[in-house]
Amino acid sequence: MKYLQQAVILAAVTSAAELIKYLLPLPVPASIYGLLLLFLLLKTGLLRLEQVEDVGNLLLELMPLLLVPASVSVLADLETVRTMLAPLLLAGFLGTALVMLTAGRTAQRIIRSRRGGRGNE
Repeated sequence: MKYLQQAVILAAVTSAAELIKYLLPLPVPASIYGLLLLFLLLKTGLLRLEQVEDVGNLLLELMPLLLVPASVSVLADLETVRTMLAPLLLAGFLGTALVMLTAGRTAQRIIRSRRGGRGNE
């Protein structure tokens, strides 16, 4: 019964997120609204973590299983992937390098600003 109650709460948050997406003319997915809404409910105390924790953990455990069909569909259409393999790998490596570079530079700036602008010590 506990899982059903928690699932109903998460379904209500998801439904509210869909309603928000319908009402707001912004190009934001309903899932983002749902995450923000759930975060706000938890931070304000209107919803306690214990009220959704068990179902949330269950969904996290099931996530790899839910992603298998997407992976299988990519493998089923392997010929299309082969034609795009070089651009996909290039974009993946460049994107990863860009994220690493940006994160590193940002971390360096934060560390330097906390030291008061001193050099590397």
